[in-house]
Parts: sequence; C-alpha cells; structure tokens
Amino acid sequence: MEELKVIDKRHEDQPEKALTVQDNSANAVLIMAMEKNYTPELIEKMMDLNDRHEKTEARKAYFEAISAFKENPPEVLKDKENIQFSKGGKKAMYVSLGNLLKTVNPALGKHGLSVSFEIKQAEKLVTVSCKLSHRMGHSETVTMEAPPDISGGNAKNPIQQIKSTVTYLRAATFEAVTGLAATDDANFDDDGNAAGTEYITDKQKSTLVDMMNTFESPFEKVESRFLKTMQIESLDKLPESKFDAAVKKLTPKERKPGEDG
Repeated sequence: MEELKVIDKRHEDQPEKALTVQDNSANAVLIMAMEKNYTPELIEKMMDLNDRHEKTEARKAYFEAISAFKENPPEVLKDKENIQFSKGGKKAMYVSLGNLLKTVNPALGKHGLSVSFEIKQAEKLVTVSCKLSHRMGHSETVTMEAPPDISGGNAKNPIQQIKSTVTYLRAATFEAVTGLAATDDANFDDDGNAAGTEYITDKQKSTLVDMMNTFESPFEKVESRFLKTMQIESLDKLPESKFDAAVKKLTPKERKPGEDG
C-alpha cells in the first residue's frame, strides 16, 4: 500500500516574505536608512544617536555589573609575611599581587568584567593604569604613579626597584578600580591621607550618570565639566558628603518667565 502524501499548494504562488530581524546595531541602522533613501545628514544624525544609545546602555550595564559584584565580593586572604614589619613573634601578613588577582579575577568574570594594565616608565616615575572593562564596552581606569622603590638601601638593583614599584601600583590601582577595601598592611596600604573618607556608592554613582545622560551634550563633555567643578579625578573619588551638592549641580535650573536660557 502506497503512503498517502498531502501537499499544500495554497501559498505556492505567493512571494516568500523576508524575515525581519530586530537589530539595533550600527550596521542595521545604516542599512535601514539607505533602504529608505535618507539624506547623508540624517543618516549621520541617526548613527550619532545610535552610538550615544549604545554607550549609555554599556555604561548602565557596567555599573549594574559592579553592583552585582560587590553584593558578594570574594574574600581575599593574606598569604605573605612582611618580615620587615613582623615584631615580637607577631607576623605582619599581606596580600600578594598574585593572590589578589587570582582570587578576584574569576569573580569579576562572572559579571562580564575584566581588568588590564598599562605600564609606562619615565626617568624618575613609574606610571601604572588599571582598566576595568565590561563585555558591552564601557570601562573605567585608575592611574597612579610613584618613583622606583629604593627602600632597603642597596638591597635592590635598578630593575628590582622598578619591579617593586610596578607591583605596588598594580595592586593599588586594582583595588581602587574594583572598589575593594585596601589591606591594612604597609605593602598595599596608602599613607593614611585618605583615612576616614567615604566615597559615594555605586548606586549613587549610577544616579549621577543617569542625570548626566539627560543633557544634550555628549556624556564625556558633561562628565569632564562636572569633575572639574567638583574638583575630583573621577566619580569614584566623590566624597559621599558631597553627593547632594553634586545632584544639585546636575539638576536643570527652572527658567523664570521671560528669562533666556
């Protein structure tokens, strides 16, 4: 007995409809604009708006990832003894750079975050920059510089002096950009100048970023003017005590009748 086959020919003469895929990428915007015969000027404006939208979304994703990371930060254990500061049988322990990176990097990766370092050496200063990047493209960088480490007299040769400073700065910038609490050991601690200063939280920082995005000017220009006004290097360095003043600075002033903008 032959198998009965049913063939549906109802749509045979109808042209096949192209599948519409939602895509907000720059290429999709450009293709759509060209298909509609938009002018080059309009296409340029559309591309600019799309670029600003992508940067805004990337920035939001970055701060959301940082907040999620800090909700359950990894415990970094002190794994090295600083013999120079060990006294009376009590060991002075500190966190080595290798242990710091090995412990924290996997936790960052779970939230789409990663770090990279840039090292520059001048005649008398070593500069290290640590960049924390999110997979969507936004990144924040902390830069520090210091002279070669000549502590210990002639115990270190010139190369070791530079390596010691690089190690210190990599740890310090890494802790700063990730927002981890600095260790209380002399190796990775600061000089105490910042003791007692509490900076804004990631949620407060996100609030300021959202307010900056409401301006018509590019975010980078608004942020640059804001940092200059508040006399800080980055949003991470804004004291919590100045948060209300910062919000006030970014709040558009109401115009009175007859008043020019």
